[in-house]
Amino acid sequence: MKVSIVTVSYNQAPFLEAALLSVLTQNYADIEYIVVDAGSTDGSREIIERYRSQLADVIFESDDGAADGLNKGFSRATGDVFGFLNADDLLKPSAVSEAVDALRAAPRVDVISAHCDVIDKDGRRLRRAYSDRFGVRRCAYGSAVLIQPSTWFRAVMFHAVGGFRVSNRSNWDGELFLDMALAGARFKRVHRVWSAYRVHDQSITGSYKAHLAVVDYHRRVFERVMGRTWRRIDRCRLIALRVIKYLETPASLLERLRYGSVYGAAASPKNKVAALFGESK
Repeated sequence: MKVSIVTVSYNQAPFLEAALLSVLTQNYADIEYIVVDAGSTDGSREIIERYRSQLADVIFESDDGAADGLNKGFSRATGDVFGFLNADDLLKPSAVSEAVDALRAAPRVDVISAHCDVIDKDGRRLRRAYSDRFGVRRCAYGSAVLIQPSTWFRAVMFHAVGGFRVSNRSNWDGELFLDMALAGARFKRVHRVWSAYRVHDQSITGSYKAHLAVVDYHRRVFERVMGRTWRRIDRCRLIALRVIKYLETPASLLERLRYGSVYGAAASPKNKVAALFGESK
């Protein structure tokens, strides 16, 4: 089973080499690795050039955001299974082989997810984050988050939904998974840790602006799935789904109570309890 991985790079030089090596040193042989850089000026392109001989393809051209860059990368991919890794994240050494084994064992599954360690800019482990059991209604209520670098999907399903929505500037991964679910994709999660998800001052997840964009995304997704605007009763339904979510994965509840939200806006200790039933991851 051939696996295609795309990394979109843009001015992440301090972390990029570690990300590249985490893919290039996987204990699975049949990997096609494509790197897209829209115009980095911090030395990232020089790092990519050092590894060009080990990469299946390199795309140096401007794009209309990360989702567009990912679409460009996957347009050249020939694998049976797709995954994508941010330039500041890492794959665990056996992530690809374990994902392939899990998909082989579940031939009717289209999307498979595991969990991750959250790390800081220096690679120190901060906490663990968990993929949820996925469903369209859960997604509408913000209770179906998949850990992006720990999620893999069959190429045929990616092509069936037309790839990423370029207009989405905050949760292009989440909307891709929703599109797949609406197209009939089957989801499964496994209780393994397949990636390290880095949070730092320049990361999308670490900013307050990103938090606001995520809240807006969830509002739009709710209206798309439910066909109406938010009502007062929906707050009760949201809380019920969050309770179910945490009962299904108690370890996730413990991490949330101890550390709050992964998103910077809700990560303050003062917001730990409030964040438990909040709109962000």
